[in-house]
Amino acid sequence: MTAIIDKLEHYRSWIGRTDTREDLVTAYPVRAMMATLETGDPAPRIGDELPPYWHMFYFLEAAPASQIGPDGHPKRGGFLPPVDLPRRMNAGNRIELIQPVRIGDTVSREARVTDVQGKTGGSGAMVFVTVRNTISGKDGPAIVHEQDLVYRGDPAPDAKPATPKPAPTDATWSRTVTPDPVLLFRYSALVFVGHRIHYDLPYVTQVEGYPGLLVHGPLMGLMQLELARRENPGRRVPRYEFRATSPVYHTAPFTVNARAEKDGTVTTWIANAQGALCQQGKVTFAT
Repeated sequence: MTAIIDKLEHYRSWIGRTDTREDLVTAYPVRAMMATLETGDPAPRIGDELPPYWHMFYFLEAAPASQIGPDGHPKRGGFLPPVDLPRRMNAGNRIELIQPVRIGDTVSREARVTDVQGKTGGSGAMVFVTVRNTISGKDGPAIVHEQDLVYRGDPAPDAKPATPKPAPTDATWSRTVTPDPVLLFRYSALVFVGHRIHYDLPYVTQVEGYPGLLVHGPLMGLMQLELARRENPGRRVPRYEFRATSPVYHTAPFTVNARAEKDGTVTTWIANAQGALCQQGKVTFAT
């Protein structure tokens, strides 16, 4: 941790750095994700409202091939701080949906680094970078999405994996997903993420030492939200949050779960085949 602490103030100098992009909300990514999830929805048309959290398919980073690192991510530096730790994961997300974004809209996004913190965990040093994304249309801000990215070192060869907590067993609604490389590849392609842990089995097992391909946290987050809102048709979602707690691999089915709460919110979670809690979230519906 000492070396990371020595560099932390340098990393923190990235706080306040921004990246601004403009994009057109086209129908194809929505249609392709509907097919990937087999939602059964009619083909999207110009003027249709973008489903909550489906803004992830726009404003995509497109680093030149020469600027890709060994893990498939863009090389460190630039908008995000050049954290000198080999593993990067999406740890948490908090989304506020202020007003609709529609297919056919021209929208802008300002991403801003709002915090950089160093911590020590079971696998050693970690650095958390928080990015606040503000998406605006012609009538002003429409979506505010905060992301927590975590960078960490490789575990020691003799390190034992952390034991995840048991998942709740009182879901109101639940569905089973059997992940496979095609699902993970299609999602990676739609968000233009080249991170090799999601599609390159020799790399993920031989270099990073995982037992299988990792299922994307944001993909499972989308599945959690989709389950909750489809079981509550007609209700608007102004807020959604979720965070990852343990990896999910392509080698076994997992369940997507949601529980209706007395206050009108819905608690969501992902459980692996052993019943361990791997991701949890909360959907807030408008009253």
